[in-house]
Amino acid sequence: MKLSDIEEKDLKKVQPEKIEEKATTDILDVLAEEGISVQDLADTALEMYVPHPGLETREKAEALFERELRFALSDPNLCLLIYSGVLLEREGRAGNLPNLSKSSYEKDLTFIIADEVLGTSIATYISGSKGAFEFVRYDKQKPGILANLGPFMDDVIGGLIGGVSSNMYSRGMAELERKD
Repeated sequence: MKLSDIEEKDLKKVQPEKIEEKATTDILDVLAEEGISVQDLADTALEMYVPHPGLETREKAEALFERELRFALSDPNLCLLIYSGVLLEREGRAGNLPNLSKSSYEKDLTFIIADEVLGTSIATYISGSKGAFEFVRYDKQKPGILANLGPFMDDVIGGLIGGVSSNMYSRGMAELERKD
Protein backbone atom coordinates (compact mmCIF):
# COMPACT_ATOMS: atom_id res chain seq x y z
CA MET A 1 0.00 0.00 0.00
CA LYS A 2 1.26 3.43 -0.94
CA LEU A 3 0.74 6.51 1.16
CA SER A 4 -1.29 8.03 -1.66
CA ASP A 5 -3.77 5.12 -1.39
CA ILE A 6 -4.76 6.07 2.16
CA GLU A 7 -7.88 8.17 2.46
CA GLU A 8 -7.25 11.39 4.33
CA LYS A 9 -9.58 12.57 7.06
CA ASP A 10 -9.65 16.32 7.37
CA LEU A 11 -10.38 16.75 11.07
CA LYS A 12 -9.23 20.37 11.07
CA LYS A 13 -11.64 21.68 8.45
CA VAL A 14 -12.50 24.97 10.06
CA GLN A 15 -9.35 27.02 10.51
CA PRO A 16 -9.49 30.74 11.28
CA GLU A 17 -8.13 33.12 8.69
CA LYS A 18 -6.53 35.18 11.44
CA ILE A 19 -5.43 34.34 14.97
CA GLU A 20 -7.40 36.64 17.23
CA GLU A 21 -5.80 35.99 20.60
CA LYS A 22 -2.33 36.98 21.68
CA ALA A 23 -0.04 34.39 23.20
CA THR A 24 -0.04 34.43 26.98
CA THR A 25 3.64 33.60 27.39
CA ASP A 26 6.69 34.69 25.39
CA ILE A 27 9.52 32.20 24.97
CA LEU A 28 12.06 34.90 25.89
CA ASP A 29 10.32 35.22 29.27
CA VAL A 30 10.48 31.44 29.70
CA LEU A 31 14.18 31.47 28.87
CA ALA A 32 14.72 34.37 31.29
CA GLU A 33 13.17 32.21 34.03
CA GLU A 34 15.87 29.65 33.18
CA GLY A 35 18.55 32.34 33.49
CA ILE A 36 19.06 32.81 29.73
CA SER A 37 18.90 36.30 28.22
CA VAL A 38 19.09 37.56 24.64
CA GLN A 39 22.49 39.00 25.55
CA ASP A 40 23.65 35.56 26.77
CA LEU A 41 22.57 34.07 23.44
CA ALA A 42 24.35 36.78 21.43
CA ASP A 43 27.51 36.60 23.55
CA THR A 44 27.63 32.81 23.19
CA ALA A 45 27.07 32.97 19.44
CA LEU A 46 29.77 35.59 19.03
CA GLU A 47 32.38 33.61 20.96
CA MET A 48 32.72 31.62 17.73
CA TYR A 49 32.31 34.65 15.45
CA VAL A 50 34.47 34.70 12.35
CA PRO A 51 34.55 37.88 10.23
CA HIS A 52 32.63 37.23 7.05
CA PRO A 53 31.56 39.29 4.01
CA GLY A 54 28.72 41.50 5.23
CA LEU A 55 29.68 40.87 8.87
CA GLU A 56 33.11 42.41 8.98
CA THR A 57 32.75 43.63 12.58
CA ARG A 58 31.53 42.05 15.77
CA GLU A 59 29.05 44.92 16.19
CA LYS A 60 27.44 44.19 12.80
CA ALA A 61 27.33 40.49 13.63
CA GLU A 62 25.69 41.08 17.02
CA ALA A 63 23.02 43.37 15.56
CA LEU A 64 22.22 40.91 12.78
CA PHE A 65 22.25 37.94 15.18
CA GLU A 66 19.70 39.65 17.42
CA ARG A 67 17.53 40.56 14.43
CA GLU A 68 17.64 36.97 13.11
CA LEU A 69 16.96 35.64 16.62
CA ARG A 70 13.83 37.75 17.03
CA PHE A 71 12.64 36.75 13.57
CA ALA A 72 13.18 33.04 14.33
CA LEU A 73 11.41 33.35 17.68
CA SER A 74 8.37 34.87 15.99
CA ASP A 75 7.56 31.31 14.82
CA PRO A 76 5.36 29.57 17.40
CA ASN A 77 6.50 26.12 16.24
CA LEU A 78 10.11 26.94 17.03
CA CYS A 79 9.07 28.33 20.41
CA LEU A 80 7.23 25.08 21.17
CA LEU A 81 10.33 23.03 20.31
CA ILE A 82 12.40 25.20 22.66
CA TYR A 83 9.73 24.98 25.34
CA SER A 84 9.73 21.19 25.11
CA GLY A 85 13.44 21.30 25.96
CA VAL A 86 12.76 23.61 28.91
CA LEU A 87 10.13 21.20 30.23
CA LEU A 88 12.42 18.19 29.77
CA GLU A 89 15.17 20.02 31.65
CA ARG A 90 12.84 20.92 34.51
CA GLU A 91 11.53 17.35 34.76
CA GLY A 92 15.07 15.99 34.60
CA ARG A 93 16.19 18.20 37.48
CA ALA A 94 13.20 16.93 39.47
CA GLY A 95 13.95 13.29 38.59
CA ASN A 96 10.64 12.89 36.77
CA LEU A 97 11.72 11.85 33.27
CA PRO A 98 10.09 8.58 32.20
CA ASN A 99 12.41 5.55 31.96
CA LEU A 100 15.44 7.61 32.99
CA SER A 101 16.97 7.87 36.44
CA LYS A 102 17.86 11.24 37.88
CA SER A 103 21.46 10.06 38.08
CA SER A 104 21.54 9.21 34.35
CA TYR A 105 20.06 12.62 33.57
CA GLU A 106 22.59 14.44 35.79
CA LYS A 107 25.54 12.57 34.24
CA ASP A 108 24.20 13.23 30.70
CA LEU A 109 25.09 9.66 29.78
CA THR A 110 25.92 8.98 26.14
CA PHE A 111 22.93 6.70 25.55
CA ILE A 112 20.66 9.72 26.01
CA ILE A 113 20.38 11.18 22.52
CA ALA A 114 16.97 12.86 22.72
CA ASP A 115 18.75 16.09 23.67
CA GLU A 116 20.93 16.01 20.53
CA VAL A 117 17.92 15.10 18.40
CA LEU A 118 16.06 18.11 19.79
CA GLY A 119 19.04 20.45 19.25
CA THR A 120 19.56 19.19 15.70
CA SER A 121 15.84 19.53 14.97
CA ILE A 122 15.82 23.13 16.18
CA ALA A 123 18.90 24.08 14.15
CA THR A 124 17.57 22.33 11.04
CA TYR A 125 14.13 23.89 11.45
CA ILE A 126 15.69 27.36 11.54
CA SER A 127 18.36 27.03 8.87
CA GLY A 128 18.41 23.60 7.23
CA SER A 129 21.63 21.65 6.85
CA LYS A 130 23.78 24.75 7.44
CA GLY A 131 22.07 25.23 10.79
CA ALA A 132 22.67 21.58 11.72
CA PHE A 133 26.36 22.01 10.84
CA GLU A 134 26.60 25.11 13.04
CA PHE A 135 24.83 23.26 15.88
CA VAL A 136 27.54 20.57 15.82
CA ARG A 137 30.24 23.27 16.08
CA TYR A 138 28.55 24.82 19.12
CA ASP A 139 27.75 21.44 20.67
CA LYS A 140 31.38 20.32 20.49
CA GLN A 141 32.92 23.60 21.71
CA LYS A 142 30.29 24.53 24.35
CA PRO A 143 31.11 28.27 24.35
CA GLY A 144 29.52 30.77 26.72
CA ILE A 145 26.38 29.71 28.54
CA LEU A 146 26.32 26.32 26.79
CA ALA A 147 29.00 25.07 29.20
CA ASN A 148 26.74 25.82 32.18
CA LEU A 149 23.39 24.53 30.93
CA GLY A 150 21.86 21.14 31.70
CA PRO A 151 21.77 18.12 29.39
CA PHE A 152 18.72 19.22 27.42
CA MET A 153 19.12 22.98 27.45
CA ASP A 154 22.72 22.99 26.22
CA ASP A 155 21.54 21.26 23.04
CA VAL A 156 18.31 23.24 22.72
CA ILE A 157 20.16 26.55 23.05
CA GLY A 158 23.04 25.24 20.93
CA GLY A 159 20.51 24.39 18.20
CA LEU A 160 18.90 27.80 18.49
CA ILE A 161 22.25 29.60 18.31
CA GLY A 162 23.51 27.34 15.52
CA GLY A 163 20.45 27.92 13.36
CA VAL A 164 20.27 31.65 14.00
CA SER A 165 24.00 32.22 13.51
CA SER A 166 23.88 30.29 10.23
CA ASN A 167 21.10 32.60 9.06
CA MET A 168 23.09 35.58 10.34
CA TYR A 169 26.04 34.73 8.09
CA SER A 170 23.78 34.00 5.09
CA ARG A 171 21.78 37.20 5.58
CA GLY A 172 24.94 39.29 6.03
CA MET A 173 26.28 38.04 2.72
CA ALA A 174 22.94 38.49 0.93
CA GLU A 175 22.56 42.06 2.18
CA LEU A 176 26.12 42.85 1.07
CA GLU A 177 25.39 41.50 -2.42
CA ARG A 178 22.21 43.61 -2.63
CA LYS A 179 24.25 46.75 -1.95
CA ASP A 180 26.66 45.99 -4.81
